[in-house]
Amino acid sequence: MVIAAACGIVLLIGAVRNKMEWLLNIVMRSILGTVAMYFVNSTLASVGISLGVGINAVTVLTSGILGLPGFVALYGLGIYQLL
Repeated sequence: MVIAAACGIVLLIGAVRNKMEWLLNIVMRSILGTVAMYFVNSTLASVGISLGVGINAVTVLTSGILGLPGFVALYGLGIYQLL
């Protein structure tokens, strides 16, 4: 019984560590995506293109969960709306 409990605790610790790594990955991608959106929006505004990808919870989570493809998809949707 003690061995089974110890094995269960080790598995639980491994699962929590894996979840924390996954959560940290999403947070870091969200931060980098937000910074990239800010710079891309600023660059496009200085050129005179008003693409309008706003920085809000939905766009931050999209870039955080999907990463670079999500970031590109946000600007793809912005270009689609511009047309």
